[in-house]
Amino acid sequence: MPAFDAAALRTRFPALSIQQDGRPVALFDGPGGTQVPDTVIEAVSRYYRESNANHEGTFLTSRRSDAVVADAHAALADLLNAADPEEVKLGANMTTLTMHVARSVTAALAPGDEIVVSGLDHEANVGPWRSAAADRGITVHTVPIRPDDVTLDIEAFDKLLHGRPKLVAFGWASNAFGTINPVAELVRRAHEAGALTYVDAVHAAPHLPIDVQAVGTDFLACSAYKFFGPHVGVLYGRREALAALPTYKLRVAHDRFETGTGNFEGYAGARAAVEYIAEVGRAYGAPHAEGFAHLAAGRRRDAHAGMAAIRAYELGLFERLLGGLEAIPGVRVWGITDRARMAERTPTAAITFARTTPEAAATTLGDRGIATWWGDFYAAGPVEALGLEPQGVLRIGLTHYNTADEVDRLLAELREIAAG
Repeated sequence: MPAFDAAALRTRFPALSIQQDGRPVALFDGPGGTQVPDTVIEAVSRYYRESNANHEGTFLTSRRSDAVVADAHAALADLLNAADPEEVKLGANMTTLTMHVARSVTAALAPGDEIVVSGLDHEANVGPWRSAAADRGITVHTVPIRPDDVTLDIEAFDKLLHGRPKLVAFGWASNAFGTINPVAELVRRAHEAGALTYVDAVHAAPHLPIDVQAVGTDFLACSAYKFFGPHVGVLYGRREALAALPTYKLRVAHDRFETGTGNFEGYAGARAAVEYIAEVGRAYGAPHAEGFAHLAAGRRRDAHAGMAAIRAYELGLFERLLGGLEAIPGVRVWGITDRARMAERTPTAAITFARTTPEAAATTLGDRGIATWWGDFYAAGPVEALGLEPQGVLRIGLTHYNTADEVDRLLAELREIAAG
């Protein structure tokens, strides 16, 4: 396979040509939402031009629309390696879908039952469970983090499983600190305790292959706008787990979990995002590698190979960023920094400064054409646990369309900012 060519892929992303004060913008804001390739933009536009209609009509545009929606489900099943497209449900966003499932799960529970959530997670996989549990008198326990490397406290996780919770919710990767949890192992332990599992893969999906069958989770949610698509939420539910849940829907609704008329044009774009990732796999991946032999040939295998190629490139770029950050006096990098443990993190850096604030740094960078985020990014739990409120951290999120030159430009600016 040819070497990963980020420069060639960048030409596919129109937003990367935006200039500010005569220079291209450098976009390190991916964890808040990635840019989209040309084919995603065209897919949304084409839907409006050729297929714009409501569901299940007996005429051409409606039939075309239904075909787009069906293939969107199939494409996302390929990306996640779901056993059947029927196990994929689409909605407004991950948060809304999680609130829907949380209400359904807790409706079958009784006062005194327990749910376990993670102290490392985005609030979208914490708040819905707490709110739904409060309505039913259900106890919610939180797994604490280890502050030294901002990882989940696995020993505490195991202790909470002794209470035989009905559901355990945790993230695949931290959107604030980049930590990757040992998802398959956490699922296995939760299942041994008799619990269902709900995995937030929003931050993981843009950075590594997701295989719901391999990890064995009952539910998993992510967002297409984090992996180069439109604002669409994606829910995977194991067929048996979905069938066992009570649902809240209109009597005439066509699906138990997809309520109302869908964002069909967004679904078209989400399908195109998966196709783009599969193209990356065909160009730069190794779809015949041993790790993908169990996947069906075609788009499914290509998409997973694409995500593996993206991950390999991003981690190399991240090590360049990490080395540069560690060399800047007054900058602290939070989370895993051990080079031997890079497999345990995404290419997302959370930093603080001795002589300035994350807000001031992000503002200065923004004024100079460099996009980053500051704050807690709705990951309030770990930011509070580390004593970093109210400013939180400056978050630098690398994606596969970032380059070494952009990283060096960022580091040069950060050296000046850190010096005060």
